[in-house]
Amino acid sequence: MYEERPARLDGAVLWTRTAPAPVVSDALVVPDGCMDLIWADGRLLVAGADTRAHRSAEAVARYAGLRFAPGDAPRLLGVPAAELRDRRVDLADLWGAGPARRLAGRIGTAPDPAAALEAYALRGAARTGPADPLVRAVTARLGAGRPVAETADALGLGVRRLHRLSLAAFGYGPSVLARVLRLQRALALLRAGLPPAEAAARAGYTDQAHLSRDTRALAGTTPAAYARVSAVVSANSEIP
Repeated sequence: MYEERPARLDGAVLWTRTAPAPVVSDALVVPDGCMDLIWADGRLLVAGADTRAHRSAEAVARYAGLRFAPGDAPRLLGVPAAELRDRRVDLADLWGAGPARRLAGRIGTAPDPAAALEAYALRGAARTGPADPLVRAVTARLGAGRPVAETADALGLGVRRLHRLSLAAFGYGPSVLARVLRLQRALALLRAGLPPAEAAARAGYTDQAHLSRDTRALAGTTPAAYARVSAVVSANSEIP
C-alpha cells in the first residue's frame, strides 16, 4: 500500500509504502525533478533526481520517504545534486556511518518514521534558512512552460549561470528540468482522465507523437499505458 501526504516542510511530500513481507516493488518511479530521503527497513538512502524511470531492485517491507521540492534537498543534505543524479546512495556514504546510523535509529524507533523524517527536515531547515528564492523562481517558470533563455533573462541570469545553478540545485541543466516538468504536467493530465492528444496540447508538446517520444524516453512507457496503470492504481488508493 502506498500513501502520501503534504509535509510541513514547504513544498515537500511525505510518503510511505508497506507490504506484509519484504518484496521488490514493481512501482515505476518517473522523473519529477525531486530528490528523496528514504528510510527503507532501517537503512537511510538518498534518491537523486532522475533522468529516466527507476524501479527498485531491493526487497523491502516498509518504506518511509520525504520528497523534497525541486532544488531543496542539496541545501538540507549538504550534497550537490549533480553528484546524485540517477543514483540511490546510502546516507552513510555521504555523511559517514555514525551520523547516518544515529538518524536511522531515531527514525526506525519512532511510532511514525515518515513523521520522524519530517521532524529532522524541519530542524535542518531551521538551521539553513528558507529555500533559495532564485531556485524556486527557476522551478516555477520552467514548470509553467517558459523557455530556458527567457527564464534566464527574466531572473537576471546569464544562460551559463542558470546552467551552473541548475546543476547544483537540481542535478541537471535547465533544459532537462524543463523537459521533466513538462512531462509531469502531461502525466497529471493523463491521471485526470484526459486523452493523450489533449494532454499533449495542454502540457506544451508540439503534438501527441512528441509526448509519446518523451514518455518513452523519460518514463519507459507510453501515455496510453501510463493512463491505464494510473487508473488501476487509483482504484486501489495508490499513486505510482
